[in-house]
Amino acid sequence: MSLRKFLTSKVFLIQIGIALGISIVLIFLLMKFLDIQTKHEEEIKVPDLSKMQLKIAKEKLAELNLELILLDTVDFKPDMPPYSVVEQDPKAGNNVKSGRKIYIKLNSGEYDDVTIPDFKDKTYRQISANLKSLGLHEGKKIYRPSIAKDVVLQLMQNGKKLKKGDKVKKTSKIDFVLGDGKELFNGSNINTDNETSTTNDNENQP
Repeated sequence: MSLRKFLTSKVFLIQIGIALGISIVLIFLLMKFLDIQTKHEEEIKVPDLSKMQLKIAKEKLAELNLELILLDTVDFKPDMPPYSVVEQDPKAGNNVKSGRKIYIKLNSGEYDDVTIPDFKDKTYRQISANLKSLGLHEGKKIYRPSIAKDVVLQLMQNGKKLKKGDKVKKTSKIDFVLGDGKELFNGSNINTDNETSTTNDNENQP
């Protein structure tokens, strides 16, 4: 049989048809396999985890085959429940693949502690700016007799005297006890202990 007759024979055409059919089936199966492996058509809308407690947020994501990853806690936000979700990535409403990690940050349980700095004999302006930078709020200003005006004599919180190194909660109100500058220098504030001692020593000499 010549090559021309073989190429136009019924047997050859059937073999070609079978080969094409097998190729099409294999391509179809390969595409399906790739879709399954990459989850090409499977997307999940990220839920809004805002204000959820950690356990509830984790359960919510697990139901959707998503994984929760806790990154950190942030400074306490009074408008959010303690230890609740305040930030998430990806954001709510985004479409993601199954198994995607959702990163979150939690609200702290309360305000952080702030250490009272050294304030003795420093000016109101200095200490006021210092306390504001620490996240504290200014309360009342109470004036007491003193030679120096607006020098900090004492810091107080809710009537309690504070000293250097004491801890208070961030955003606390701190009251200032300041010198009024009205006390005049009259020599009465000079330390006379040495003078008395010297006088007594002189009197005791023969």
